[in-house]
Amino acid sequence: MPTVLARFNINPGKEAEAEAAIKAQAASVEAGEPGALTYIFLRGRDNPAEVIVFEIYKDKDAFAELGATAHMGAFRSYFGSIFDPASVKIERLEQIAGVNRGS
Repeated sequence: MPTVLARFNINPGKEAEAEAAIKAQAASVEAGEPGALTYIFLRGRDNPAEVIVFEIYKDKDAFAELGATAHMGAFRSYFGSIFDPASVKIERLEQIAGVNRGS
């Protein structure tokens, strides 16, 4: 299962806009991307400007589908105005063991 850990920072003074954009993205993925098994936005306690996104997809096709959606394109457009594009770090991960029981 494709698994991704993405990190990026919110631009100073853009916290409210960032929260709205994040909530809209999460709702769009939940409503229209059944192959996204886990898609969770987190915030660092030590650095509340840092956003962490943990993603698990059913398969490669589900991962590719999300990247091609209109809502993902809209979310990407916020990098520069709301989110700092220079802070983006994306890791592709491989699961070794564990459990995800849902929310």
